Amino acid sequence: MTKTTTRGRGSGSGSSTRRTMTAATRAAAKRAERGHREPGPGATDEEAPGRPETPTAGRTVLIEPKDENGWDDPPEPSPESFEEDAPQEEGEPGPDTATRRGRRRLLTTALCVLLVAGLIAVAVLGWRYREGVQAEQARGQALTAARQAAPVVLSYDYRHLDRDFTAARARLTGHFRDEYSKTTTTVVGPTARKYHGVVKATVAQPTGGSPAASVISTSAGRAVVLLFVNQVTTSTQVSGSRVDLNRVRMTLARTSDGWKVSGVDAL
Repeated sequence: MTKTTTRGRGSGSGSSTRRTMTAATRAAAKRAERGHREPGPGATDEEAPGRPETPTAGRTVLIEPKDENGWDDPPEPSPESFEEDAPQEEGEPGPDTATRRGRRRLLTTALCVLLVAGLIAVAVLGWRYREGVQAEQARGQALTAARQAAPVVLSYDYRHLDRDFTAARARLTGHFRDEYSKTTTTVVGPTARKYHGVVKATVAQPTGGSPAASVISTSAGRAVVLLFVNQVTTSTQVSGSRVDLNRVRMTLARTSDGWKVSGVDAL
């Protein structure tokens, strides 16, 4: 009986303890639930009782694939797409813009160089053309002047020496004119008067041809002409007449009055 009584007490004490713990647990749960529902002193209208609590995170929506194979994965972006889509800073040129500007500068520089080279080439060609035209004109003018001057400069007649020497000096220039004046005054004139000398010069001319004269060299202001000159001389020292076939190199210079003889050399 004693064991039975002891077992009965122990059983009642354990049930009482369990009931007490169960009641305490329920009370704590209720307090916790009221704590979540009842607003605190600083609660706003959004946290008032009776309203659903605002979720702190977005809702997760599960989407079923449209077929058994599932969804296709999107292609991975390439680095070029990031470079194209990347915003550029204001005022900073992109690689394409810098390349285009560099090409434009290079093209502009090349065009300028070509333009300058073209202008120089045109100037040189124009200068050479002008020089060639002037040289050709000088060639013709000097040749004509030499043909006309040779008979006058290389001829004289003792009966009118002053007139002949004056006409000859009009076709001379420079130092050679002074030498001619000195020679005719001191040597040629006195000799011609003493021996009644007469010299008549002509530029040789083949039958049906032009006078035998040609230009050796020419420039804008100077020319050298080779002439074949025949001189017929008569005097008291010669019986009859004497014919001399001479080759004469005549140098001419351009002056304000035209082409003048600046030198005569017998070859």
